[in-house]
Amino acid sequence: MKKISFITLCVFTLLIGCKSQITKIKQENIKTIPNKEHTIQALLWQQNAAEYKALTYQAYNLAQFQLDKILAENDFLKPLAIVTDIDETVLDNSPYSGKQVELDENYSSSRWAEWVKKIKAKEIPGALSFFNYAKSKGVEVFYISNRSATQTKETIENLKLYDFPFADETHVMLKTSSSEKETRRNNVRKTHEIVLFLGDNLSDFSSVFENHSTAQRNKSVDSLKAFFGKKYIVFPNPIYGDWETKGILEGKYNWTNSQKDSIRRKKITSY
Repeated sequence: MKKISFITLCVFTLLIGCKSQITKIKQENIKTIPNKEHTIQALLWQQNAAEYKALTYQAYNLAQFQLDKILAENDFLKPLAIVTDIDETVLDNSPYSGKQVELDENYSSSRWAEWVKKIKAKEIPGALSFFNYAKSKGVEVFYISNRSATQTKETIENLKLYDFPFADETHVMLKTSSSEKETRRNNVRKTHEIVLFLGDNLSDFSSVFENHSTAQRNKSVDSLKAFFGKKYIVFPNPIYGDWETKGILEGKYNWTNSQKDSIRRKKITSY
């Protein structure tokens, strides 16, 4: 009996030890989920896939086709304008995302400012050719971006590096106190007729996409489906955007890495 009790005690102790070790391993795994691990594949695609470049050329070719159609079919009383976003629409900031992966860090305003000050963001394929074409047709370009207004000088210098037209303080409209863009778009409407909107984020096109859930954003896209490819030209950006922060992550910024990983997995559809 004593021998059996001793064996039982040993087995029980062993099981407790194993359970403790498994729990420890799980906790270590949770702690070591890299901050930007989930963006690596998207970043590799943007920086290397010929399909990405093909899509940006396609978007700008479509924009030029629509611009020609608009100019041929309409008479406007006011000067014409195109409103475009900057980041991931005109300028490629994927090296900043690469630095995030390298340093395993989330977004920080100081790191972003460091990148902007380098004035090294490259042209999105097709951008320069299209905007110069628009200028040749007498259409002005307004760059409405949520870069901070304190970065106006560096942003203009980066645009001028590639000779983008209308790279000046009148046409580059950055964020001051609010990230919503409708007020800035309305300021353009006071003097111009906006014929095209270009961007990688739905809020670049209309205020109906501001601060909404994934479900509501999708409903709004369905209701405005006739505008896409005609007045709204969308560019690919799988790395970041409202689709993730305000959609998948529900507008909350204090999730742990483990919680974010769990949320992403739960919102994947399988069969």
